[in-house]
Amino acid sequence: MQKEVKNWYTSWFDTPYYHILYKDRDHKEAHQFMDVLTNYLNLPEQAKVLDLACGKGRHSIYLNQLGYDVIGADLSPSSIEYAKQFENDTLHFVEHDMCVPLGAQFDAIFNLFTSFGYFENEEDNLNALKAIKCDLSDDGFAVIDFMNVEYVIAHLVPEEVKTVEGINFYLKRFVADGHIVKEIRFNIDGDDFFFTEKVKALTLEDFQKYFEQANIDLLDIFGDYKLNKFDADTSQRLVMIFK
Repeated sequence: MQKEVKNWYTSWFDTPYYHILYKDRDHKEAHQFMDVLTNYLNLPEQAKVLDLACGKGRHSIYLNQLGYDVIGADLSPSSIEYAKQFENDTLHFVEHDMCVPLGAQFDAIFNLFTSFGYFENEEDNLNALKAIKCDLSDDGFAVIDFMNVEYVIAHLVPEEVKTVEGINFYLKRFVADGHIVKEIRFNIDGDDFFFTEKVKALTLEDFQKYFEQANIDLLDIFGDYKLNKFDADTSQRLVMIFK
């Protein structure tokens, strides 16, 4: 029997298999990115930081270790339940829909590792930006770390099998209806599972249009986690700093 839940990001992100498939994510690289980014932004001591779409909290935890007062927010109940074990007086985790304001003011809001553009309703892309603006202090900065879709599409691997913890994940990637799609199939104890990741193929120009509609000022654009210059053909990331 093949099992699928149609709302992909609320179902797939909340399964243990999502975290198994992506368990090899580079924590050292993530920490170095936070070092470079917070240094570049020159955040004040004990700055209030919102890690929006925090997952299990890897960035939140490290930002807190750097001395910041951090809230990690995510839509996945299981991810937040896991992250709560790391809470302290200056680190908290909450279930939250990023399309609505959290109702607090932050010196910095980070949306990292392509945690944007997967909404079923396209208007929610703009709603998410408006919510970020609403929660940002007058002197605060926001950062969206998105994939560079031109590079991703040019280097797309159509099919592969990835084996993690004894599970064979059959992955298929393609572009359809303005989205980059990844189909994920695997079998657990005789049950076939099927999930789909679907992220809108947003270019820098698309983001610039959203920023204009949300009355947001785009300050800087970078192409990797060392904050090198963005190049549409060669950069793997699209890192945008705005206020």
